Amino acid sequence: MTPDLSRTLNALGAFAVSLVLVLAYAYQFSLDELPCPLCLLQRVGFVAVGVGLGLNLLYGARAQHYALMLLAALYGGSVSIRQILLHIVPGTGHYGSPVMGLHYYTWAAICFFLVLLGTAIMLMFDRQYAEDTNTQHRFGGSHLAKVAFFVLLALAALNAVSTLIECGPGICADPPTSYKLIDELGNND
Repeated sequence: MTPDLSRTLNALGAFAVSLVLVLAYAYQFSLDELPCPLCLLQRVGFVAVGVGLGLNLLYGARAQHYALMLLAALYGGSVSIRQILLHIVPGTGHYGSPVMGLHYYTWAAICFFLVLLGTAIMLMFDRQYAEDTNTQHRFGGSHLAKVAFFVLLALAALNAVSTLIECGPGICADPPTSYKLIDELGNND
């Protein structure tokens, strides 16, 4: 696998992670479904996977960047599985609307498993670590890599802002019922 192909695959992975985050925001804002604290932690896992992908896009593929992705996927998958186990007991209900028959946290667990699988496969190709002829330019001169990087960066910033608005400066409510920071600012008038 050449460094250029590796960069392209990492850019596609970054777009896939971006799609997961965009869909989560779409459901949050269109259906007024506030993410629970565990859902927010899963989003952090996706952002952390995105950091590993972004580092690969910015500096070229490195085993350390893939290791970060593996750790982030293990973290996010663990949080997802914890939430699945919380709601698997009959009569305990669920959180959020189902998407194609599965809840968000179940889809998150599947996506984190796919990240683990894809990252492990990428690690098997050592030619991607060869000297890149495009090192004079960030992103290896790839416009696709640049767009993927900045889309992920914008979504990570949106995640931080939306979490601050939902939870305020303190601990997030479980289950959340409103945007806490907006409520607190409204009560100060």
